[in-house]
Amino acid sequence: MDILKKYFPVSFGATDVVKLVIKIIIYVVIGAIVTCLGAIISLVPFAGGVIAGILGTLSSVYCLIGIVLVVLDFLKILK
Repeated sequence: MDILKKYFPVSFGATDVVKLVIKIIIYVVIGAIVTCLGAIISLVPFAGGVIAGILGTLSSVYCLIGIVLVVLDFLKILK
């Protein structure tokens, strides 16, 4: 559990629905920002597209795991 709190610090502590929604929105905004950065990086010839693809995939997986952890913590499934 400590390793999850280390890599996903935003995912814990949602005590009511408003905080739950705010934490989910934070992850969506993080994903959008990284996607925009990936679009800028993809303008670099050759390696830019590959780096942007890897960056986009990793950030999408991170945000998805973060949102799942927020919901699981809110439902008190994680201890």
